[in-house]
Amino acid sequence: MDPAAPPPTLALLDEQVTHCRACPRLVEWREEAARVKRKSYQDWDYWARPIPGFGPPDAALVLLGLAPAAHGGNRTGRIFTGDPSGDLLYATLYGLGLANRPESVRAGDGLELYGVRITDPVRCAPPENKPTPAERDTCRPWLVREFDFLRPTVRSMVALGGFAWQALLPVLAAAGYVLPRPRPAFGHGAHVVLPHSDGGPLLHLFGCYHVSPRNTYTGRLTTPMLRDLLATAAETAGLTVRR
Repeated sequence: MDPAAPPPTLALLDEQVTHCRACPRLVEWREEAARVKRKSYQDWDYWARPIPGFGPPDAALVLLGLAPAAHGGNRTGRIFTGDPSGDLLYATLYGLGLANRPESVRAGDGLELYGVRITDPVRCAPPENKPTPAERDTCRPWLVREFDFLRPTVRSMVALGGFAWQALLPVLAAAGYVLPRPRPAFGHGAHVVLPHSDGGPLLHLFGCYHVSPRNTYTGRLTTPMLRDLLATAAETAGLTVRR
């Protein structure tokens, strides 16, 4: 499918994303993971396709990750679902009053987000969770088009990790936001306010360490750190949270 051919709604864009086969290495890996499976998931029928964003089309807060996990989103069909990263993220959103329940099991399980949308710069599971720069750039038009739909309502974005931060900056520039020079550096708690060239509403960009086990198990990112940053980003976007 061609992300340059704009569909009329975000829901149709999400459907288009799921048919993309633009990156041969990622297609091979996501489908191989679905054939081999983990021992504990032998009874699962893996999704094994690109993962669309998740959340309402009029979200005020957007969270950007990295890419689906081979036995997480690639299995369950939903971003940040089926692995420890997603367990922490959705439980935190629920605790803040931004989700209707604390766990995400699979696409279509009834989970809802309130004012929040989650998406990735790379939509397919990469080997060793490491997409290449070329794969990131090939996938970028999907994110550009997604942001076109979200721009009227989004007021805050959180980049979960340095990869997301770097992937997001050219998307925001393409959308007309004025980026400072030199380009803002990623860091946990980084906060950049971006004006739009047409004089539209400001966009608040926040940096947050990724919710991967590598960060959470070592204490680099704690639950209170994540909760505080997401609460601040949500409040900046005009959402009401439970502090």
